Amino acid sequence: MESKNILITGGTGFIGKFLVSELLKAGHFITIITRNPQKYSEKQADNRNYIGWDDDLVSVMNKIDVVINLAGENLFGKRWSEAVKKKIYDSRIDATKNLVDAIVKAKTAPELFISASGVGIYGDKGDMILDEASKTGDDFLARVCVDWEKESQKAISAGIRVVNPRIGVVLEPSGGMLEKMVLPFRMFVGGPIGSGEQYIPWIHIGDLCRAIIFPIENPELSGPYNSCSPEPVTMNELAKTLGRVMNRPSFFKVPEFVLNTVLGEAAQPALSSLRVQPKVLQVTGFAFEFEDLQEALADVV
Repeated sequence: MESKNILITGGTGFIGKFLVSELLKAGHFITIITRNPQKYSEKQADNRNYIGWDDDLVSVMNKIDVVINLAGENLFGKRWSEAVKKKIYDSRIDATKNLVDAIVKAKTAPELFISASGVGIYGDKGDMILDEASKTGDDFLARVCVDWEKESQKAISAGIRVVNPRIGVVLEPSGGMLEKMVLPFRMFVGGPIGSGEQYIPWIHIGDLCRAIIFPIENPELSGPYNSCSPEPVTMNELAKTLGRVMNRPSFFKVPEFVLNTVLGEAAQPALSSLRVQPKVLQVTGFAFEFEDLQEALADVV
């Protein structure tokens, strides 16, 4: 792949750190926007640069080929008070708006804007098979994702190609849902969360990084695309497989009412059922390295 100048937000976060590593290995030049660039002064290099949100983003955009937007407050680990929900919403919408404003004002605009979204856009849909043409939901997360995508798509007016990877449950034990599940299993008290019947739209961190990078090499891809394995499984299957991989039992179920009591609305990402298919990626020729859940978990745990 030809080397690109890539600007990334969320590059120091859970997904971003893996993605930056893959982009650097591929020979790209990376500029990371962070709230505290001084914190990373020792990591500055010829192929990696850290800047702040207060820097002149318009001037920066003139030298950028691709923008990747992963900025957003973490969804996991705390109750969603009104203040937390505002942070979750504003962190995504405001960052995207700032990027789009700079893209539109740039004299030499980037060719591609990859702006993240989430499979939560579909809402809780039981065992209904979902693809990119499926209706969006109307709960809090769905509304966040709808507005997030709309904000990014304003860059289309400047002639920019915009894509929105709708990210599923990422399999990597240093963050996200898997991090919350692995510790109980290590202590022999692991098991499914909620009813166990809800579908989990999982994806291996390596496949996710390749799916985010995929539009750079595939100019025919635009708009939203589901970034999750073509083999979603139920929570029961996920827990059973995790137990098998870790050589631990999987029968300490966390009931739905307990999760709702402890986390309230923040339990939604774990309890919603999303039987999502990555139809757009499949049609455009993306090849998953990890379609089998057991192989994916064995690789990361």
